[in-house]
Amino acid sequence: MQRDRTTTFPRAAFASIALLAVLAGCQTGATPGNSAGASRSGVAHLSEIRSAAGLSSLKPDSTLERAAMRQSAYMASSGKMAHDTGWRRDFATRMAQDGVAAPAAENLAHGRMDTARVFQMWMDSAGHRRNMLDPRFERFGLAYAGTQDGRRYWTLVLGK
Repeated sequence: MQRDRTTTFPRAAFASIALLAVLAGCQTGATPGNSAGASRSGVAHLSEIRSAAGLSSLKPDSTLERAAMRQSAYMASSGKMAHDTGWRRDFATRMAQDGVAAPAAENLAHGRMDTARVFQMWMDSAGHRRNMLDPRFERFGLAYAGTQDGRRYWTLVLGK
């Protein structure tokens, strides 16, 4: 019995130290409290974009905004801009777990930019533009998370 306790303690201690190291690494670059839902600031931009294409405006949605905030926070803490969070959670899985029904789409961006600039960048990209002009979508959520060096990781989630 003593042997089992001896071999278990070092493994448990190692596992605890490894977990602390991973958690500390996840926080590098993220600035606590520097993330926000930004859907209200996106209303005018999306209304103008969709109106110019003869489409109805999108309404801000708190469920979509929460999904956008979670993705932005993940990207800021990991330093990666990706639809796959690396936790075996691709876009479709994340949306289902966040309560977002299909169809849905997501635009991502990062850099030192404000709301107007991020929407201009998305309009200059065919795929991102297509998402914003998809007539199936009626709602959206916009969020960003900032880093210590002033970058923002932006997420726009669009849904029915």
